[in-house]
Amino acid sequence: MLSSAGTVTNDVKPLDGPLLAAELQRLRRELLAYCYRLVGSAQEAEDMVQETHLRAWRALSGFQGRASIRSWLYAIATNVCLTSIEQRRTKVLPSGRAAPSRPGAPPPSHAEKGTVSWLEPLPDTWLEPAASEPDAAIFARESLRLALIASLQYLPARQRAIFILREALSFSALETAEILDTTVAAVKSGLQRARAQLDRTALESEALLEPTDARAQELLDGYIAAFERADVQLLVDVLRADATLEATPFGDWRSGRVNCIDLLGAHVLGKPGDWRMLPTTANGQSAVVVYQRDAAGTLQASGVVVFDVTATGISRVVAFHHEPSLVSGFGFPRSLAD
Repeated sequence: MLSSAGTVTNDVKPLDGPLLAAELQRLRRELLAYCYRLVGSAQEAEDMVQETHLRAWRALSGFQGRASIRSWLYAIATNVCLTSIEQRRTKVLPSGRAAPSRPGAPPPSHAEKGTVSWLEPLPDTWLEPAASEPDAAIFARESLRLALIASLQYLPARQRAIFILREALSFSALETAEILDTTVAAVKSGLQRARAQLDRTALESEALLEPTDARAQELLDGYIAAFERADVQLLVDVLRADATLEATPFGDWRSGRVNCIDLLGAHVLGKPGDWRMLPTTANGQSAVVVYQRDAAGTLQASGVVVFDVTATGISRVVAFHHEPSLVSGFGFPRSLAD
């Protein structure tokens, strides 16, 4: 299964302020990725990490050394996230709510406001590793793929935590039990149920191309050019025959290249110059930041699109539209000059 984003240490050291500060800094990216896997929102994960830091400082004098500092911090982060999950709706994507729209269906409609909490992408720049961590970065990308994050949200919260701790972070069953304040037997049972549930989701197992792969860049350039030139044929060239297309906050989604292009060509592409897309990466995948020209002629931030890119073409397009705040989170401006 997935490899660890960091090594597990069982060394127990006396905990003082400078050591805690150093450990919080060292583990910040790791804890952020963990919280994101649990809650499905980059901004909420950032809030969870901040709360973890505050609670760790408050509990500094009570650290007993019965577990490693790393495990202790993961226990705090887990409690913070599980409390948050209990109070919020499950994060979803359109494809997790209903079957795809039928061929020739009208344009998708907004899901009813207030009834859906949408999954959000994670900017790769938030997790940029130190130069000494190249291998960890590769494994972390595999455990942050958008499809996996979406599937994890359907697990009960504690099963979700067990799966991530055991499979993505390689904590032992005993360490996981200590983090969750439960038994090893409960951890083993929870992991078994989580695996069974994820197997039932038929999670896509085909390897995705790294964003730096030449073929991935070629396909991404083609998709960008299709929008910026309003060229439907370019979409035919880059999308696989079985490609899927979904976009929040719309409740409907499309399956099959013909159905995807029918929607994009008739209702989205517009005319040349209506769109601008800038390459980036999210969840270890190829992505773009999207700008759309408004009535005044200004290119305004619209959202972020994340792609499943394979050697045979783009197999999945997930757009997070009408979310200009996401663009800021990726480090891009709210508007562009021509």
